[in-house]
Amino acid sequence: MASFSSFLKRKDIIISGKRYGIDALGAMAQGLFCSLLIGTIINTIGVQLHISALSQTIATIGGIKYTVGGLAMAMGGPAMACAIGYALAAPPLVLFSLITVGFASNALGGAGGPLAVLFVAIIAAECGKAVSKETKVDILVTPSVTIGIGIALSWLIAPALGNAAMKMGDIIMWATELQPLLMGIIVAVVVGIALTLPISSAAICAALGLTGLAGGAALAGCCAQMVGFAVASYEDNGVGGLVSQGVGTSMLQMGNIVRNPRIWIAPTLASAVTGPIATCVFHLKMNGPAIASGMGTCGLVGPLGVY
Repeated sequence: MASFSSFLKRKDIIISGKRYGIDALGAMAQGLFCSLLIGTIINTIGVQLHISALSQTIATIGGIKYTVGGLAMAMGGPAMACAIGYALAAPPLVLFSLITVGFASNALGGAGGPLAVLFVAIIAAECGKAVSKETKVDILVTPSVTIGIGIALSWLIAPALGNAAMKMGDIIMWATELQPLLMGIIVAVVVGIALTLPISSAAICAALGLTGLAGGAALAGCCAQMVGFAVASYEDNGVGGLVSQGVGTSMLQMGNIVRNPRIWIAPTLASAVTGPIATCVFHLKMNGPAIASGMGTCGLVGPLGVY
């Protein structure tokens, strides 16, 4: 047992909730942002501002037409997997092999692809790290193990994970349509809290496919957290703090929250208020990608897709 523990330590394989639930999930959200989300923004700008260079087809692959943003969006799976591998300190051969793993798991996971990518990429990356540089033919063994395990897992569990995530998302969205007041409060508060915690609300929304009225509630809750903290701390942090939290992330307040949890009360109550207002009064629906539901005012991504 001691030798196995020393092997894991030597390979930097740390099995913990922080490593997988915070580091990997947070990195996955960045991968999503740098592919699916930025592609959506580019497409939106191109269409809304009538910029032909951004809205016209620049490539046709397999009969599918792609714009500039469309090409970025198509790389969602590989980007997420590579980001996860980076967070897990994967060596180069493992990291590059995760491109294939991410594509496979995202494609086979369907609309719930992000959740499938999270599980499959973590397992494939850790297995790849375990065999990395253990043989004289590392350039063959490491990619083969990483890709082989990744594709096998994608085939075995990605469809089920994707379906489960989408079913859960469908239930939440159905419940929000049925009980917009109660669910508006619950969704806004839970996703808003997740936004400020060192986990990824964007990845959670993407994995569950939260759009429509539930997506609007989630976005309202996230916006309340970000704007709430930005305004509340303006006296201490000035314009820099206002911008970094208001259009950046309220996660910057986690250190202060740990020291004084009471500062979280006002933004959370604001989420509980804005959620049902979004669902019951304005009937705001997220019509953009699900990841935008968990972005709040970050880069004004969420507001671009909700109406």
